[in-house]
Amino acid sequence: MDNRAVRISKFLSLTLRHQPEKIGLRLSESGWASVGQLIEASRRAGIEFTLEELQNVVDNNDKKRFSLSDDRLWIRANQGHSVEVELGYSPTVPPEILYHGTAERFLTSIKQQGLIKGKRHHVHLSADAGVAAAVGRRHGRPVVLTVAAGRMNRDGFVFYLSANGVWLTEHAPVRYLGF
Repeated sequence: MDNRAVRISKFLSLTLRHQPEKIGLRLSESGWASVGQLIEASRRAGIEFTLEELQNVVDNNDKKRFSLSDDRLWIRANQGHSVEVELGYSPTVPPEILYHGTAERFLTSIKQQGLIKGKRHHVHLSADAGVAAAVGRRHGRPVVLTVAAGRMNRDGFVFYLSANGVWLTEHAPVRYLGF
């Protein structure tokens, strides 16, 4: 993505995941916002982009962070919200092993608390160790943890698979983690 598309994507993440009220946008209970209202509220906030630019960001974002409705009139973030939304994902049986990418500096805390969701709704996991490593690199020196997701699921932990392939769960206790 070019620099402008990256700026739009970051703005969408802030607006659709964390602070819709910052531009006067209202999300539905399931996190959807009207594309027209988003473009207009963004313009009033000083961030202008066209419908074509928005569709390009959604369609070409390498992490597939956003979805457009089938009629392309509504948009939402696929996961990572700190605002209250109900994404409507159904519980899904995960693979035996999933991965979590983090920075080395967080290991002490993780070894004490496990993986916690923090301000988000879920812990984010990947079926691909390479993707997890890339996520870890964004935060510092990367470390990839293995998560015994199959065992967690059999022990009663619930997993969801987001529209962009990110696995979600409430918490991953230390006993299920491989360092």
